[in-house]
This record gives sequence, C-alpha cells and structure tokens, in this order.
Amino acid sequence: MRWLNRTFLITGGLAGVLAVTLAAGLRQGLLALLGIGFGAVLQGARFGFTTGWRDLIERRDPQGLWAQMLLMVLAAAFTLPLIAGSGGELVGAVAPLTISLVLGAFLFGAAMQLADGCGSGTLYKAGAGSPLSFVVLPTFAFGSFLGASHQPAWIAAGGLPAVDLLAFGWPTALALTVAGCGLVAWLAGRAARTAQGAAAPTPQAVAQQLVRAGTASFAAAPAPAPGTRWARRWWLGALLLAVLYLLHLVVAGQPWGIVYGMGVWGAKAVSALGWDLSGDAFWGVAPHAQRLADPILADVTSVTNIGLIYGAIAASRWNGPADFSLPAGKRLAAAAVAGLVMGYSARMAFGCNVGAYLGGIASASLHGWVWFALAFAGSIVGVRIRRRIGA
Repeated sequence: MRWLNRTFLITGGLAGVLAVTLAAGLRQGLLALLGIGFGAVLQGARFGFTTGWRDLIERRDPQGLWAQMLLMVLAAAFTLPLIAGSGGELVGAVAPLTISLVLGAFLFGAAMQLADGCGSGTLYKAGAGSPLSFVVLPTFAFGSFLGASHQPAWIAAGGLPAVDLLAFGWPTALALTVAGCGLVAWLAGRAARTAQGAAAPTPQAVAQQLVRAGTASFAAAPAPAPGTRWARRWWLGALLLAVLYLLHLVVAGQPWGIVYGMGVWGAKAVSALGWDLSGDAFWGVAPHAQRLADPILADVTSVTNIGLIYGAIAASRWNGPADFSLPAGKRLAAAAVAGLVMGYSARMAFGCNVGAYLGGIASASLHGWVWFALAFAGSIVGVRIRRRIGA
C-alpha cells in the first residue's frame, strides 16, 4: 500500500499547485511548487539550521555548519551575477546595521534553541507532525506581526546604513563571501579538532575553542570529530536548497523568506478579531496594508510557506505514518514563549535563518554576517537554558 500513499501525496501536491495557479496566477503556483520542494528537502535531509549549530555547541560536530557554509557559497555563486546584471528586476536581501539587528539576532538565536527550530524549522517540523512546532507556530506568527508593527520604531533607534558588497562588483562580492564562509568552516572544524578527547562538552568550552581557533595559525582542513559520520544528507540538502533558492529568486524577484509571511498570518488573524491596523506604523502603510487586503495566496512569502508545510508533510509520510511523542507541559510552555520571542526578534533583525542569515550572506550584505555572529552567540546561551529546563 506504500505506492498508494505516495501516489496520494504526489497527486495532492500537484492538485494544490494547480489550485493556487487558478486562484492567484502562474507565478504563485510556481512559488507553491518551490515551497513544496523546500519543505521536502528540509524534512527529507533533516537540514536544520538550529540543529547544525547545536551539534557544534554540544557535540563538537561541525558538519551542519559546514553544510550551511556550502549552501551560502552555492546560493551566492548562483544568484549574485543575476542580481548584479538584472537592472533592478532581481533584488537581494540587504538591510542596515541597526541596534535592533544586534539585539534581535541575539534573542532569536537563544529562542530558536528553546523552540527546537528557526522559522523554516518551525514550518517543516509542523508539517512533519511535531507537537512542539504546533505550539510554536501561532506564537511565532503573532510575534512576527507585533515585531513588524514596532519595526519602524526600532529602526529609528539608530545604527549604520546598509553595506552591500555588490557595490564593488559581483566577482569581488562573491570572493569575499566565499572567503568568509571558508573562514567560518575552518574555525568550526578547528574547534571540533581542539575538542577531540574532551569530556563533558559545554557551550562555554565551545565558545572558548572558537576564539582560540580564530587566533591559531592556519592548518589543514580538519576531519570530522571522532564518532561522527560523514553525513551525506547535509551536503545533498545544501545543494538542493541552493538550486531551489536560485529558482525562487528568478520566479519571485526576491530571495527566499519566511518571517514576513508568518507576520501576514498574524496580522490577518488579529484583524479578523477586530484589531484596527489602519493607523499602524507598519501594517497601515503601503505595501503592507495591501497585503492584508489581498487574499493570502497573493503574498509571495505566504504561498511559499504553505507549500513548504505540505512538502514536509509529504516527505515525513513518504514511507508511512510519522511517529511523534508529546513533550512535557513545561517544555511546551517554554516553546510557546520562545516562538513569541522568535517572531518578534526576527522582525527586529530583518529576518530569520533564511531571510537574514542565508538571504543576507548570499546577497553579499554585511548584515547577514552580523546576524550570524550575534545569533550564534545567542544560541550558546539558548543551549544552556535548554539544558536547565531538561529539553
């Protein structure tokens, strides 16, 4: 009966894409299809941004972060020449270096470890049937709505203008991006090698090892830490996600994003409950006010997010029903609060692991690197809190 189950999943996905196309146009249908691809790859390869960082912090396993750096390099190589030569038809994810970016990225990094997933992780794990992500999803959406509402005030708090490395030409921007990713991959591997043989790994020790690795002399690229296997899923996931990222940019005209669509969901929900957003500093002005007036399938990020959830459903049930267990009440409560913090802080920081981290770095925007540094520091704190609550 497995073939029947798979036929049903494929048929359901194609029917959904057709329905979106008929309701909202060909571009939206293609974005729904790409969303299904994103969800299937994230779930099928278990490509978690949160997990990759936690593996390095807790187990000194750098493979997840290595794969993320590979994804950045591939996405940048695929898209930077297109953005530079598009005459403005294609845009990158470029944002200013504000105080809100620093604070928001740190808070997001801590909260995503408690929620066991970032923006994309919450969506694909919800599709896979994770009870924890079911709790996180609505609070994330509300937090994203609220954070967007306050975003203009946060930006006004001050900072530096955006630094777009594409101003130096795409070959230079790509070379700097590759060099940055290579340095991060080397530091992660160096930290893992330094930790070999150490007992009782702690987040503080990993942070110290990363600092020591950054001041050490150059060495050959390290092998995976003892006890770890060269996980092909990470590298295959990075390649497939980079291809999908390229296709999304071409179809949508903008990089793949997560948080804005979830904010639209939250805004539509509170509007339906009677919250007047006409005077809101964010949702009450163009083009965001129009997003609330339009059907949800007209929003680029929303339709991709919906497809992502279905893609994760299909991948998780490809071989039969998915297994899951209900976490303890304390864990669910912590995840709900973490979801609220993630949604709000993502708007402070101009995105999550997809929109700010992947999108920013792949677009050669300096804010992507700032986001990564602060979010990783926040994740070290988040892992410590996670241990204390027994997660």
